This record gives sequence, structure tokens and C-alpha cells, in this order.
Amino acid sequence: MSLSKRLLALSSLTFLLLSATLLAIWQLPTNNEQPVRIEVVSGDTISSLSRRWQADGWLPSALLLRIQARLTGQERVLRVGEYEIPPELSGGELLSFLATATPVTYRVSLIEGLQLRDALTALAQAPRLTQDLNPLTPERVAEVLGLQGNPEGWLYPDTYVYHSGEGVSSVLRQAYQRMRGQLAEAWEQRAADLPYHSPYEALIMASIVEKETGVIAERPVIAGVFVRRMQKNMRLETDPTVIYGLGPQFDGNLRKKHLQDRTNPYNTYRQKGLPPTPIALAGRAALDAALNPADGDELYFVARGDGSHQFSATLEEHNKAVRKYQIFRRKKDYRSAPAEAATPES
Repeated sequence: MSLSKRLLALSSLTFLLLSATLLAIWQLPTNNEQPVRIEVVSGDTISSLSRRWQADGWLPSALLLRIQARLTGQERVLRVGEYEIPPELSGGELLSFLATATPVTYRVSLIEGLQLRDALTALAQAPRLTQDLNPLTPERVAEVLGLQGNPEGWLYPDTYVYHSGEGVSSVLRQAYQRMRGQLAEAWEQRAADLPYHSPYEALIMASIVEKETGVIAERPVIAGVFVRRMQKNMRLETDPTVIYGLGPQFDGNLRKKHLQDRTNPYNTYRQKGLPPTPIALAGRAALDAALNPADGDELYFVARGDGSHQFSATLEEHNKAVRKYQIFRRKKDYRSAPAEAATPES
């Protein structure tokens, strides 16, 4: 074989070996044998992330990934969030994964019947939710949502999905818009001749119904009781409103002095009509009940002790039910809601 042929053969072999080596390097897999979770924050790039991943030990070469990103045109800023990186991806596979992957999501639940302060506690404790309102108070919530006064009742109870790093203000806006939509829809489907002057008054009633019972079937009946009492100019006389007005000082024992306190604007044993604001988060079933109450003649109800209620049309029937279900179970100054009829006034 001539020298020129030998040199050509050697060159070809060298080229093949070099190509194989470069291909092996190009397809070099990551070092993680198990999925690894990463976080991308605002401003991160492949350059900054690759150095971090190499330092963490699961990316073999930050330089190689940056070269691959440049050659394939994938140097762009990544979407904020957390991602589960599958094991042993090549650089190209990793870049493709990051371009299409869905961020890991988290969930926080706002439960029907919660007061706003308890809902804010749940949001403050939600994992990976950025607390971009500091402090997280009803006043800040009202400011962010553009509301005047107490924002109680304006968050719709549901489970909200968010990404790592998302702000609590974003979840609050979602919950507020959901409530506005649900309330508007329920208002459009309302019954005739209801004693509400606005959707907000219906929201107040729905919050009371939500606190009075967890039995879905009872909600329209309880709403019917309260609607008829309002129509007859009777006081609502419901314990949950009094308790809300007492605030954090309430120790779990509703006393006679609480029911006689005229300074509590939420004391529906002394104040006529609806309280000033909702008293809790109301779900759709409570909204529908408030706006489509059950027909009937019941004006009273008392808790049976098993989660349900006994309904009565007359005070005499109600007093019998109270003696049956409450007298021997409760303290002498206990009053179920609504308790006594107020004298109808013109």
C-alpha cells in the first residue's frame, strides 16, 4: 500500500474515531438514576441553570449543555416552575424536555364555611406559594381585589392549582373572580319576590345558610325560614352571626349576654335584617339555596344533635322541639337559631 493510501486510511480512521467520540460526548447522559426535581425562577437561563445543575452533581457538563443549547437554538429563558427531570437524559433530550414539560403543580383548598381569616391561614401555609402580600390581612386582600370595607365572603371555596413561586395574590384573584361568576350566575336564576336588594345581600344570606347546616338537602329549607322571617319583618335570630361578630374572643360558649348585646352589629337577635357582611365562605349549593329557597310555612328550626334540624311553623311547635332536643343537652342560657319570634312590625 502506498504511503498516500496509508495516510488516507489513517485519516479516515481518525475521522471515524473522532466522530464516534464527539457523538458519545453529544449523547452523554445525565448522572441521575432517579428523577430529580429542579426549580426555574424568573430570570433563569440555560447558562445559569447548567452551572447550578453541574454543581448539584447530576449534570456531567455545563459547558456541553450550553453548546448544545446554542447549536440547537434553545438558549431562551425557561418557564418559571418546578420540573421532574427523568433519569439519564442526553443533553438534547433534556433541552427538548424543558421546552415542552408541564411544571409541577400544587393545590390549596378553601373550604365552605371557613371565615376569611382561616382561609388566609390556609393560604399562608400553602407549600411553595409565594407570599407576595405582607402582611396577609383582610385589609391587604381588600386592597388587592379592589373592594371597599370587609372582604369577608368574596373568596369562592374550591381547590386552587398553582405553580411553585406563584404569588398568593394570584390565587386570591382567582377565588374572587370565581365567586363573582358563581354569584352572578346564581343571581340570574333567582326566584321571584326575594327580600334582597342586591347580589351582595344574597351572598350574605348564603354565608349564613352555609354556617347553619352541612346537610345539603336542608339548605333550601333553612334559607326559606330566613327569607320568610325577613318578609314578616322578624329578626333572623341566628347564632353564627353573633359568633362572627364576637370575633377571636369567642371561646366556644355562646352566652345570654352575647345574645342581648346591642353593640354587636352581627347580633341578629337584636338587629333586624341581614348582618353588614357575609360571615363565611359560601359554596354554590348555599348560593342556590339563598336565591331559590324552599317553599313552606316553617319559621323556626332547632338542631337535633345529629347534624340535622327539626323545623316548625309555630312558636309552640318550636318550643316543644327545643325541649325535646336541647333542654337536657345544653346549658340553660343556650338558644338555637332562630329561637324566639320577634313581634311582626309594620
